[in-house]
Amino acid sequence: MLSPTQILLIIVVSVLSAVLAVIGIQVFLILKEGKRSIEKMNKILDDAVTISSSVAKPIASLSSSLSNLSGITGVLGWLFNRKKKSEEEKKDE
Repeated sequence: MLSPTQILLIIVVSVLSAVLAVIGIQVFLILKEGKRSIEKMNKILDDAVTISSSVAKPIASLSSSLSNLSGITGVLGWLFNRKKKSEEEKKDE
């Protein structure tokens, strides 16, 4: 026959086993939810990269256009200055 100490020990081991099984299941579910959250974050970051690249392309083309415009204004300024200098030289003669 089983003594009261052995019965108590069996009950305690059984309860602890059940509690550890429940904790294991909960940890598994938490890790599963964490994986889903990380996957969603990854999708958000991929979308952010797509959006930022689609915004950066027009800005880069605008920048190059402004740079070209700056080069054209520099050439036009040089031509006007040259024309003014030649007009001043004609006046001096």
